[in-house]
Amino acid sequence: MIADFHFLRPLWLLALAAVPLLIYLVTRRGDVRSQWQDMIAPHLLDHLLIDKGGKRRFQPVHVTAALIAVAAVAAAGPTWQRERPPFVEDTAPLAIAIDLNPTMNATDISPTRLERAKLKVQDILERRKGSRTALFAYAGSAHMVLPLSDDAALVKSYLAALSPQIMPVDGKDTAKALQAVEKALANETVPGTILFMTDGVERSAFKAFGEYQGRNSLMVLGIGTAEGGPVKTADGGFLTDATGAHVRAKLDVEGLKALQSASRAEVASVTADDADVSWIVRRIQTNFAAQTAEGLTRWHDLGWWLTIPIAVFGLFWFRRGWTIRWAVYLLAAISLIGNDRAEAADNRFIDLWLTPDQQGRRAFEQGDFQGASETFADPAWRGAALYRAGHFQDAIDAFAESDTAESYYNQGNALLHLDKAEEAIAAYEQALKCRPDWPDAKKNLDIARKRKTDKDKQEQDAQQEQAGIDPDQVQFDDKGKKGTEATVQGGPQTADMWMRNIQVSPAELLARKFAIEAKEAAP
Repeated sequence: MIADFHFLRPLWLLALAAVPLLIYLVTRRGDVRSQWQDMIAPHLLDHLLIDKGGKRRFQPVHVTAALIAVAAVAAAGPTWQRERPPFVEDTAPLAIAIDLNPTMNATDISPTRLERAKLKVQDILERRKGSRTALFAYAGSAHMVLPLSDDAALVKSYLAALSPQIMPVDGKDTAKALQAVEKALANETVPGTILFMTDGVERSAFKAFGEYQGRNSLMVLGIGTAEGGPVKTADGGFLTDATGAHVRAKLDVEGLKALQSASRAEVASVTADDADVSWIVRRIQTNFAAQTAEGLTRWHDLGWWLTIPIAVFGLFWFRRGWTIRWAVYLLAAISLIGNDRAEAADNRFIDLWLTPDQQGRRAFEQGDFQGASETFADPAWRGAALYRAGHFQDAIDAFAESDTAESYYNQGNALLHLDKAEEAIAAYEQALKCRPDWPDAKKNLDIARKRKTDKDKQEQDAQQEQAGIDPDQVQFDDKGKKGTEATVQGGPQTADMWMRNIQVSPAELLARKFAIEAKEAAP
């Protein structure tokens, strides 16, 4: 503890130099002998001075000097203890990337490599109750199955849906999987662990593992045996080669050993018991503790304890005759020096007394809707400010962050401003499901329906007019722009309105999601 003692802001200790200088200047000014010694002969001065005898040794300057000394030490930030910053999870996040190549259906490990990997994941979840786990799948492409979640039941439901059939791109790209997982964990406040469950890592991915500079720990669990086994297919048969013989997939033991030598990844192979699970859980916690001790924890600033003696010394300034008049000028000088930082200090001062929502409400009432939208933390108020500022699409996105009747109602209002009657109808109907007897929502729903009817009629009339044009006549139809205007990126809830009516299995949903992502990522 004593060996760890240091100051977080040692430059403040320079203020200690002012203590002896202050005492010297004030004492010299109050010394009558020093003031007259150059004017009166010493043998006469001794008879002219009156010795007060009861002269106080403890003077206001000593209180001020003590106050400056203690304040300088407090501002320097004495510390000898570490602390974990607020809002940090006590358990390490885990991202599991599962290889979904067809060879993971090899039967050298019963029932198959993939099914054994799923069982191992379930065992890990049981050992890490309450911890957050993310799920990824990869083959020729890499995809997030589920972001970090502490809901083990949810993770298991998506885990059961994993199979090689849902992957849109054949092959194996472990480097791309590492990149995808690292990107997903980039905004985490604590370091985590990335666990690959695979029957081999291709040599082309060694460079990505070797050059990995992220703060997350890398682990690889090899699934399979060196002897290998036949690979089952989706129809219940076995994978065959050109000659009709069964393909035997083998665990790339030598490749895994080479990976461990070429990178800082920790590599192990699957075991029949739970020894591998114990190893994984133990290493996750060990790596987490080591990395948080190095970079995440911070020194605990203990200087605030010195505010108690500072307050005690400050009480003496209220005693009659003990006030040091120059202190007022000192404070004025400090305020002038810091004038260029006045605006930042003012903001920090407001933050001490008003929450972001209170500051936003203040700007909202003053008519500064743009400023209010940038300040509000509450999505409903932020959406209201954006709505008043005329940013209707941004307002929809803000309203959609909550799932209430008011949220859907506000989305409908914003959609009407964008002339999207059909989407507005869906929003108002959803609001009435949450709050059936809401006259305002019913009234606006009727308005939206009427608006949609009018638009449909206008489009029909336009089509009829188009049909009646002479073959040799050329006419430009600006109404074609409406097709573009009707294609709008809705908020999250707008998509949910449609998704709730679609019943698909997790496997089908993942297959569609992966296919769309692979298509978007294609050059």
